[in-house]
Amino acid sequence: MNCLACEEKEMVPVFTDQGVEIDFCPDCRGIWLDKGEIFYFTKKPKQIQRELDEAIKQGTPSERISPRTGEKMLDIRLLNGNLTLDYSPTSGGIWFDGVELESLATHFGTDFKLSLDRGTMRQEEPKVSVPASLSALPNLVFRSATVLVLLYGFLTLVLITLTLYTDLTPFFALTIGIVIATVQFLLGPFLTDISLRWFYKMSWVNYEELPASLTSFIRSTCKSNNMKNPRMGIINDGAPNAFTYGHTPNNARIVITQGIMDLLHDDELEGVIAHEIGHAKHWDMLIMTAAQLVPLVMYYIYRTLIRMKSKGEDKSAGPRLAIAISAYILYILCQYAVLWLSRTREYYADRFAGQVTRNPNRLSSALVKIGYGLAGKESEKQKGKKEERKPGLEAVGALGIFDPKSGVALVTSSVSSVSAAQKMGDEVDKEVLKDAMKWDLWNPWAKYYEIHSTHPLIANRITHLSTHSEVLGKEPYIRFDKRKPESYWDEFLADVTIRLLPALLFVPFLIAFVASQKMSWIGAGIFAAGVASFFRTKVAYRSAFFPDMAVSSLLRKVKVSGIRPVPCKVKGTIIGRGVPGLIWSEDFVMQDDTGIIFLDYRQPIPLWDFFFGLLRRAKYDNQEAEVVGWYRRAPVPYIELKSLMVQGEKEKKCYTYMAKYIWAGILAIVGLLMVL
Repeated sequence: MNCLACEEKEMVPVFTDQGVEIDFCPDCRGIWLDKGEIFYFTKKPKQIQRELDEAIKQGTPSERISPRTGEKMLDIRLLNGNLTLDYSPTSGGIWFDGVELESLATHFGTDFKLSLDRGTMRQEEPKVSVPASLSALPNLVFRSATVLVLLYGFLTLVLITLTLYTDLTPFFALTIGIVIATVQFLLGPFLTDISLRWFYKMSWVNYEELPASLTSFIRSTCKSNNMKNPRMGIINDGAPNAFTYGHTPNNARIVITQGIMDLLHDDELEGVIAHEIGHAKHWDMLIMTAAQLVPLVMYYIYRTLIRMKSKGEDKSAGPRLAIAISAYILYILCQYAVLWLSRTREYYADRFAGQVTRNPNRLSSALVKIGYGLAGKESEKQKGKKEERKPGLEAVGALGIFDPKSGVALVTSSVSSVSAAQKMGDEVDKEVLKDAMKWDLWNPWAKYYEIHSTHPLIANRITHLSTHSEVLGKEPYIRFDKRKPESYWDEFLADVTIRLLPALLFVPFLIAFVASQKMSWIGAGIFAAGVASFFRTKVAYRSAFFPDMAVSSLLRKVKVSGIRPVPCKVKGTIIGRGVPGLIWSEDFVMQDDTGIIFLDYRQPIPLWDFFFGLLRRAKYDNQEAEVVGWYRRAPVPYIELKSLMVQGEKEKKCYTYMAKYIWAGILAIVGLLMVL
């Protein structure tokens, strides 16, 4: 956007030493802060919020135009009238001339600090070379065969050992695998059919009921790939999702939500459907079922051996325990192997979509809208056109557009109404998108979550698709040209330490107990774990003040994780359920003027969540709401709710953080009593 003072001079994105990117004019040194970003730089957010609220009430019209909305701004006076700022009443953005920012810093002293990382000032677009050819993906057949041979080799080894050192016969051990494989593969799709119809409000549709362009695309794609047309189902929910399941390419089912149809353009929807057809074309349903069987059997063996009891003298107890532990270790290793294979097949499905559509940008755009909740302002051309007119899907988790375990990745969307869908617009602000991608590409937590996911990180998928576009002679969807300003490993290691702190403090006392056999050491360990749990909760639930924020401002924060949150208050519209269509899904999807975000409703007792989702959750749909909570990423953005306020309804509060404080206190008291 252009500088408000220099007018024609374009501002540049610059990183601050506080880990937040802002818009900066290198000529006049002016700074633009979007809604809520000012609170990243102060130790007294409550005082600044109070002064801003008073100043906005007495604001007067300004001649300057907001670079975000194109509307006139307000002159607002802070610091007893000694500081005049330009404020955008619609977007909540604030403009600081260079002198104005210095005045604010002088007034608050060390309680306000905004320092720029000069190395990230970008005076010109970096030169990016166009790749001559696509980077080679690993051979799909070889990698799949290698993983399956490895998995079933582990399984065979465990079964042979089981028959040698226990009373189990080879026939019984073999039966375990055959029964589980048969049930999972043959009955799995039919059980999923029933689950989707009963619990997710899914209905099968004829191709005549789908958009004509989509019908034509599916039929032509399947015909060219010698496949039967997949059976199509629609879940009537505003949150977008798409996935496929079945036995073979010729009896595949593809299920999409109403939300994904409302949010995406026809070409973007074709990109998503092509991705799902790619899964069927590559026999991913069969391969992933066969792969997922091995860790399932390993876990079954572990549980069976642990629970097994023998009468009289049991000579096999030792070997049985050793095999059980080995089976559990192999179960974990096999799980990671399956996830690794799944992520490889996701890249192949993405590439298939780029090849059949001849435009990988279609899928890239869809991933951005669904995964990051970003859909920017409408172009004038588009405005003119519009004026003229959880539990049941784990078996297909590896075949969806996103990993269902990262539930928030499935719930950034539009709603069924035309007005709300129009409000989201079509043109994604690429600078805002780069801000959202930074966490995926820079924060070490992102890689941690990707290793535990069936799907690659969104930023990595978009990068691969953009490269594919360049090879096809098209402008890439995005070139990520940000310079990483610092290493984020110090924050990551601090977060890991805080997360593990109760266990880390308990272990030395446990060792002392084993050596001395004195229960007082256990009591001391429990006391230490309780104190550490209290500290961990204090860090993870910072709650001194919850400033007004916008979704786009939250996305720009790189130093955020499940342990390191941003306390915030966000106002917007509730537009969907956390798990699309699931009748007992207790979570929410909220849309404000800048984007979409997932709201995590969480109570101390899971049964409490279930009944709220089943009996009371629906009345919040399409309501204007104000939420207070903690913004986190794990790996996609979400707000863990502290409270939810909807007009006409009593404020709904979540008590999980209080329960964690109480639990920490109980541990400390019990441990202290044991010591005394």
